[in-house]
Amino acid sequence: MAVAIKTKRTFAKAGVITGLIIGGLFAGLPVLWMLSTSFKSNGEVFQNPPKLITSTFSLDAYTAILGNGTQLRYFLNSYIVAIAVTLLTLLVALLAGYAFSRFNFPFQKTINAVIVSVQAVPPITLVIPYFGLVVALGLYNTYPGLILTHMVFTLPYAIIMITAYLNTLPKELDESVKVDGGTGWTALWRILVPISVPGLIAVGVYTFMISWNEYLFALTLTRTDDMRTVPIGIQMLMGQHSYEWNQMMAMSILGSIPVLVLFLLFQKRFIGGLTAGAVKA
Repeated sequence: MAVAIKTKRTFAKAGVITGLIIGGLFAGLPVLWMLSTSFKSNGEVFQNPPKLITSTFSLDAYTAILGNGTQLRYFLNSYIVAIAVTLLTLLVALLAGYAFSRFNFPFQKTINAVIVSVQAVPPITLVIPYFGLVVALGLYNTYPGLILTHMVFTLPYAIIMITAYLNTLPKELDESVKVDGGTGWTALWRILVPISVPGLIAVGVYTFMISWNEYLFALTLTRTDDMRTVPIGIQMLMGQHSYEWNQMMAMSILGSIPVLVLFLLFQKRFIGGLTAGAVKA
């Protein structure tokens, strides 16, 4: 009996490990192929049979991207928009989350339901309405137009997560500050915010990733190279008669580095913030 149970556990463990290996290969091989392609010449990309490891290692694709002022402008635009969206989203979501977590006010449940429902709206259905609104406000092909539009899609999740995180903190913290003569603002900025750093980092990293990788509205709401972002820059490498596949892969690798660095730097706080926010989500 004991042998049979041990055998079942061994097979179960082997099945789990096999599944993880298959899943890892499924997720990792495209990234490895993208990295490999970025070190090939454009002609070598189409060789048959294809090779994962190139025999003619070349940095020409990276040199072409980093030596092109227009391409570098795409990265600058992405940084400006993503950082601004992240900071503004955190500020607004923190204030909204504090209100939802600590106060009762008219239509609170209705507003909360609207915020949640926004998450279910496919972004593509809002392209034409937002295009008309941005043009009417004179924000077409501007940073504010992109930033405000991105915030429409980052704020709901941020508010939900920060509210859930603040709900895990006892209200006695606020009350102790008020007993000492402090106000709600004092409790928020001097007590709750320092304690909520893991949750804020989790929301900030997620927000940065969403804004950095956003393609649809960055394409629709910009017209000139001095306003386009990295995802649009990758698309611009698709010419009428030829595709610069190696440069596309190189730019994709360079574009993924900021998100990867952010995740590695804040990995523990990011995971901790997500799990803590999920306690009462």
